[in-house]
Amino acid sequence: MKKADIGLIGLAVMGENLVMNMESKGFTVAVFNRTTSKVDDFVAGRAAGKNVIGCHSLEELAENLEKPRKVFLMVKAGDAVDGMIEKLLPVLEDGDVIIDGGNSHFPDTIRRTAYVESRGKLYIGTGVSGGEEGALLGPSMMPGGSPAAWPLVKPIFQAISAHVEDGSPCCDWVGENGAGHFVKMVHNGIEYGDMQLICEAYQLMRDLLGLSDDEMHEIFRKWNETELNSYLIEITRDILAFKDRDGSPLVEKILDTAGQKGTGKWTGIAALDEGVPLTLIGEAVFARCLSAMKEERREAAKTFDRKIPPFEGDKDAFIESIRQALYASKIISYAQGYVLMRTAAAHYGWNLNYGGIALMWRGGCIIRSVFLGKIKEAYDRDPGLTNLLLDPYFKETVEKLVPAWRTVAAAAIAHGVPAPAMTSALSYFDGYTTERLPANLLQAQRDYFGAHTYERLDAPRGEFFHTNWTGHGGNTAASTYNA
Repeated sequence: MKKADIGLIGLAVMGENLVMNMESKGFTVAVFNRTTSKVDDFVAGRAAGKNVIGCHSLEELAENLEKPRKVFLMVKAGDAVDGMIEKLLPVLEDGDVIIDGGNSHFPDTIRRTAYVESRGKLYIGTGVSGGEEGALLGPSMMPGGSPAAWPLVKPIFQAISAHVEDGSPCCDWVGENGAGHFVKMVHNGIEYGDMQLICEAYQLMRDLLGLSDDEMHEIFRKWNETELNSYLIEITRDILAFKDRDGSPLVEKILDTAGQKGTGKWTGIAALDEGVPLTLIGEAVFARCLSAMKEERREAAKTFDRKIPPFEGDKDAFIESIRQALYASKIISYAQGYVLMRTAAAHYGWNLNYGGIALMWRGGCIIRSVFLGKIKEAYDRDPGLTNLLLDPYFKETVEKLVPAWRTVAAAAIAHGVPAPAMTSALSYFDGYTTERLPANLLQAQRDYFGAHTYERLDAPRGEFFHTNWTGHGGNTAASTYNA
């Protein structure tokens, strides 16, 4: 009997769909699930007649795999992954590959790569984006870990991933140890930002302009034919047109409390650890936290009884301004995300291909959009680009969008419509493009109360000074450090 090209553990919906995807591309897959009845049901049902081998133990799984063995884990992130690694190591041989396809936190993947390699095996932590549909039809995949493992899995991974117009697969090697899961984490953080920006555009049109869901459906349909063409704009268009049983828009009956699984929070924490101003994604995470405080918000709304003043002006022109503000803010979100990846790459010693990452995100994943092609072009022009805003295309684009962006931010603030992501993105742009910020005063304050020293405009960088501001504070300065 022919042995399997790859094994997969974890037959929940994502795992099942990945198996069906791999089998459809000509690979034989051995499968195992802790609840073995799921294996029997899958093999007898959805996988009946397919090149899928059901296994009732890890030993049986290992016996049915071609060497070097490749075992793909689709189990819950966290302790379950560590537990499965411990059970797998004794049944595998040196040079075999363990692959974690869940949403693991990148420090765990760094640790697991070192551990599995110390036991003679190879390890990959790969981000898999695209949800259930992507898993079945072609996801975006972001693998990192043991470099020696990549040639062993590359034919399978690139065959099952999404492909863009020119046939390029939305999957390539990202980098060592936790690089793949880090890039997937940033992808998810950007996803938080994109979703929040779209929600703010929706609220501005609904609450300030008084538009109906059918009108907004048509607007998002038109927007999807512009630079905003993307999966998230597309599904927003469809959601706004979807009717409940009574014929009214279903979305308006959904409780306004957002859930989250933690990857956006991880992105924000990583940015704080690296000292990167990831303001838009941070606001998107906090907006979800604020939405979850439904009962408090209900009481606060009664207490303050705010009314949104009626909009006076050209609605069509303002709708176009919202579109432009959304696009400008989206550019900021990606610019910040790329700065975070670049900073982390320097910290962890990863050699990231930034244009390649944009290509991986072009198809299959939740943030897929036409816009990502422009990011790839930017990094093709300058692989060492420090910030997307400094690329000629994005510089020219943002300059054109700024007036509409300011109009929308000002209207949101003046009318009391919350737009935290759009307004924080504009503040970042203004701060990033301001040569002299008020941090000179801030540093003087720090030196006044804590003798933390400061640098001077008329002295070389790296030379620190302390002033006895009160006349009785002494001249001893605190040691310089950055927390």
